[in-house]
Amino acid sequence: MASDRSSAAVALPSYPKAVEAYRKAVATAATATAYAVLARGMARELLPHDLRAAASWAASLLRARFEPRPADRHTFVIKRALGSSLHNDGDGGELYDEVRQYLATRIDPHSMRRLCLSGGVRGSSKVLSMEHGDSMVDMFEGVAFTWESVAGEGRSGAAAVAESLELSFDAEHTDMALERYVPFITATVEEAWNQDQSLLIYMNEGSGWGGMNHHHPATFDTLAMNPELKQSVIADLDRFLKRRDYYRRIGKAWKRGYLLYGPPGTGKSSLVAAMANYLRFDLYDLDLSEVRGNTFLQRLLTRMSNKSILVIEDIDCCFSAASREDGKKDQAGGKKDQAGGKKDQAGDDVDSDYSDDDYSDDYYSDDDAPDPWGMPQQEQKITLSGLLNFIDGLWSTSGEERIIVFTTNYKDRLDPALLRPGRMDMHVYMGYCGWEAFKTLAHNYFLIDDHPLFPEIQELLSEVEVTPAEVSEMLLRSEDADAALQGLSKFLGEKKQAIGEQN
Repeated sequence: MASDRSSAAVALPSYPKAVEAYRKAVATAATATAYAVLARGMARELLPHDLRAAASWAASLLRARFEPRPADRHTFVIKRALGSSLHNDGDGGELYDEVRQYLATRIDPHSMRRLCLSGGVRGSSKVLSMEHGDSMVDMFEGVAFTWESVAGEGRSGAAAVAESLELSFDAEHTDMALERYVPFITATVEEAWNQDQSLLIYMNEGSGWGGMNHHHPATFDTLAMNPELKQSVIADLDRFLKRRDYYRRIGKAWKRGYLLYGPPGTGKSSLVAAMANYLRFDLYDLDLSEVRGNTFLQRLLTRMSNKSILVIEDIDCCFSAASREDGKKDQAGGKKDQAGGKKDQAGDDVDSDYSDDDYSDDYYSDDDAPDPWGMPQQEQKITLSGLLNFIDGLWSTSGEERIIVFTTNYKDRLDPALLRPGRMDMHVYMGYCGWEAFKTLAHNYFLIDDHPLFPEIQELLSEVEVTPAEVSEMLLRSEDADAALQGLSKFLGEKKQAIGEQN
């Protein structure tokens, strides 16, 4: 115990030694301060004023040379037009609204003390925005862009000066701001807007379209078809969307044609719906039996909006293989159709690019008006030539970014003119249900990827022809996977037995 105390006493410095060290430190600091004051006084007395000014100037020059200078800043002012709203063309406030919507997704509510919260009622989304006078920084490709909300300045004459958003950045990043950052903002907002908007499907009646919301749930993930074929369709659609400049360079209309063919019940209509959901394009379902003539067809097709899909189902039922020859024989009717078409071009201003607001949920039609072409209705008829003229003729450029889809159960019945490249660019065979398509259906209905009955079903599917619609019907009969798959296995076995008896 005594030895421990002695060791602690040796380890701890004594109080007198600590005091002595402190006194030495204070004395040294005082001496250094005294020498500094003395040197400064001697310099003032001994060195001339001009020499001291030159030394100060040299020091300032060195600091300016080696210290980084503040970067030049540029500012873009984006003003809000009175009454502006997103996607309301022509009011001048579209960019302001798009930027405001973009910044709402970039604001961190935990980092700002004051925020403006706005939004509608009945479940409308809430939007965060900056209060006037506040600012925030948005990072893009490693560069800081500063946004500031500026209040309006009251009225200037008869027009009110609304608030604005100011974008500030280093001057060296001006090209990035104009060529990449601002386009990135508009593209981001446009994509989000398209995803939120309900798709519409239009049906023709006379020379008008009637639209309603389209809520088909089909997607490429849930579509029961060959996986390689499915991926080829997706890749073709993606390539089409990216080729606007390419189509302009080669002098072709920005459109793409697809022919979906195969037995009934193989998912042709579901593929069309999946394409619409993937592209976020509205659908135009054209019933040619309701079209009274080529001129009415022309008016219908030019009234379609861009970014849309034109669908003509069962095209083999609309035209026979000799339909063009029949049209040539009926020269009188053809001439009248052509004359009517010229009159329509000269006399009517038909807008080929209609906005969604022009359609809404109502339809517009000219059926109630007297026939302006003076042709008896029984003599009017639509011809294959009239349709082909819109697909790749002079009228094919009346719109852009359009998809044209024909479906048929019997490809061999189609006129060869419909099948050549440039009209139907991609032919997609929708065949009977294979093993991969069945696995997609099993996962859709029961969220399973394996089951003891799978080997048996796989073998039966390779021996019988059954459509995805038939398989879906069997799977729908029970919510229990075991019971449904047993029923499907029995159904396939019976079809196999029936085939054997026929042979």
